[in-house]
Amino acid sequence: MSILVAYDGSHPAQKAVKRAIKAADGEEIVLLRVIEAADGMIEAGLDMIQERLKEMQHEKTTELSEDLKAVLETEDVEFRVETVVGKPSREIVSFAEEHDVSEIVVGSHGREGVSRVLLGNVAENVVRRSPVTVIVVR
Repeated sequence: MSILVAYDGSHPAQKAVKRAIKAADGEEIVLLRVIEAADGMIEAGLDMIQERLKEMQHEKTTELSEDLKAVLETEDVEFRVETVVGKPSREIVSFAEEHDVSEIVVGSHGREGVSRVLLGNVAENVVRRSPVTVIVVR
């Protein structure tokens, strides 16, 4: 089993990672980064998207280690970073359905301006559609 954390680099997402670390109890933590693809990008070709995704995976892993380096170094947890392309709420729920996930941890809102109002749009959609328990961190 693993704990899935929706991670976009925002402050609430960082708090979600810290919450997942406390709850891990031997479970692996999967940090899921969702890259929203513009409609035109899909038309550009699947190969190009996959190549860019690999590049972004490396960039985001580096960024993640800088953001949470101190926390992850002090805790004894296994974690990995996964990156997917698509609509964030749909991809988070889909990942949980397709993998052995015990719970999902999301920040209350992310980087997007509109989604920063009250409960973020992504967090709300994940709560509504998730097959497992969702913890929303404020």
